[in-house]
Amino acid sequence: MNLNNRVVVITGAGAGIGRACALEFAKAGSAVVAADINWEAARETVNTITAAGGAGLAVETDVARPDSVERLAAVTLEHFGAVHALVNNAAIQVSKTVADTTFEEWNRQMAVNVGGVFLCSKHFLPALRRTRGAIVNLSSVNGFFVEPMCAGYCATKAAIIGLTKAMAIDHGREGVRVNAIAPGYIDAGLAESYFQVQADPSAARAAAGKLHALGRIGRPEEVARVALFLAGGDSSFMTGAVVVVDGGFGSGLPPAG
Repeated sequence: MNLNNRVVVITGAGAGIGRACALEFAKAGSAVVAADINWEAARETVNTITAAGGAGLAVETDVARPDSVERLAAVTLEHFGAVHALVNNAAIQVSKTVADTTFEEWNRQMAVNVGGVFLCSKHFLPALRRTRGAIVNLSSVNGFFVEPMCAGYCATKAAIIGLTKAMAIDHGREGVRVNAIAPGYIDAGLAESYFQVQADPSAARAAAGKLHALGRIGRPEEVARVALFLAGGDSSFMTGAVVVVDGGFGSGLPPAG
């Protein structure tokens, strides 16, 4: 897919799915604004892009803070002059039950995962209206069904699905399309942190792979290519959709073995 001369803002671009999205968009010809609370990680992503001849800008951003997101929007427009796509990927996961989750952990999860989608969308919508651009929100299959020890995370991912549909309805006549992606287990980022808190991380990873019809967990670039599709012209009649990228994880339990 050719996205030459487009500008895309990607949150959580320092690692995992966000970094994979940044690299895929850059390969397609887009200039990439890599936003991350970890500026060094965002800079590494941009260095990879520029070393391959692409254009990029790293911006330290806490998506839960209005002032930080306002600065991200201002710096992006000052540097590139326009925005054509926003990928709301930044997220955190607290692997606990409601009983064990602290008030501070609950609020931070909500502020980053849901509040970040709200704030970034709010502050980039004026620019996206001008370019008739697209927003891609990263939800999860846990927005549809839940697993143990991630109550707050599941709640935030379900909320993102509702917010995606609401924004699609509200802003479609303005030319802004809003869609979401619901990945299954992906071999990066939050899934990795989930495996690491299990008693046997290797066994947990192997067990997760067996839950998928394809017999493995996904790769971040496999999600990134769907984000690229949703941000580009080939998906021009799609809005309010949630695209499941889960290797058959949500389709039912595959045969044992």
